Amino acid sequence: MGYKIAVVGATGNVGHEILKILDERNFPADDVIALASSRSVGKEVSFGDKDLKVHDLSKFDFKGVDIVLSSPGAKVSAEYSPKAAAAGAVVIDNTSYWRMDPDVPLVVPEVNPQAIADHTKKGIIANPNCSTIQMVVALKPLHDAARIKRVVVATYQSVSGSGKGAMDELFNQTKGIYANQTPVPDVYPKQIAFNTIPQIDVFMDDGMTKEEWKMVVETKKILDPKIMVCASCVRVPVFIGHSEMINVEFENELTAEQAKKLWRNFAGVTLVDLEQEELRFVTPLEVQGEDDVFVSRVREDITVENGLNFWCVADNLRKGAALNAVQIAEVLIGRYLPRG
Repeated sequence: MGYKIAVVGATGNVGHEILKILDERNFPADDVIALASSRSVGKEVSFGDKDLKVHDLSKFDFKGVDIVLSSPGAKVSAEYSPKAAAAGAVVIDNTSYWRMDPDVPLVVPEVNPQAIADHTKKGIIANPNCSTIQMVVALKPLHDAARIKRVVVATYQSVSGSGKGAMDELFNQTKGIYANQTPVPDVYPKQIAFNTIPQIDVFMDDGMTKEEWKMVVETKKILDPKIMVCASCVRVPVFIGHSEMINVEFENELTAEQAKKLWRNFAGVTLVDLEQEELRFVTPLEVQGEDDVFVSRVREDITVENGLNFWCVADNLRKGAALNAVQIAEVLIGRYLPRG
């Protein structure tokens, strides 16, 4: 007997990807229900070789649903995730709303799967921010081996992290520039085509953006509260795939070769370290549709006693969102909601 699954935000980028991954990984679901706002009712979304009719979230009764994979806006999640949990479902929430709630586990399965046990407190499990997910996956084996003191990370994040409207904006601005049209920003504060924007999310009182703050506090919650994190987050004119240049300072010695060996033996990371010049590093374009976090350009930082630099890329719609949520669901049913 399989599970009854509801996908909230099924018409969005991440919702589409969740449905695709559930099918790809043969998740044991007897029934999958697509939910979205009233504007999307009657539309169809693909689930394997099936088309699912979209139902109205505001009118849906969650009774009998085992797992909710939720990716609407934060305000929607604040209202409907507790309703689903109260009806008996376990909610795996991809929004920012629940991440720092002390009674809600924030989980990356390769890093802290044991935290899923705390889902019983509120019936909700939070999916971390996309940029945090790929970074902590890469950091986990290094931290276990040498204890991380400090991380300095600069991110180069694709427009898909802002949703379909942002992808359309990049496409239309790029096309318009070649037609001698003046780009008009809408989703972003400034032109994104042929440009970079050093602002993701709103600015906070201390000058950080909220995206940068998320990377700091989420890394501490997931990996280790003692780790110091300095993040600078930049939006770049790439459709899919986030990139990060990461500098790490350790308590104990860890050479580049030792780090490479750790990554080669760590599930969820692919190390790209070939001798051919064109294969020494990997770009976000090359990892679209891939599940792993990819690490390359690994080198020692000679400015500190124990330091490393490396380049890290991942598909933000998959590992940075939908795949991580499905992997949480897989651990959940394997350890805490078994059938039979």
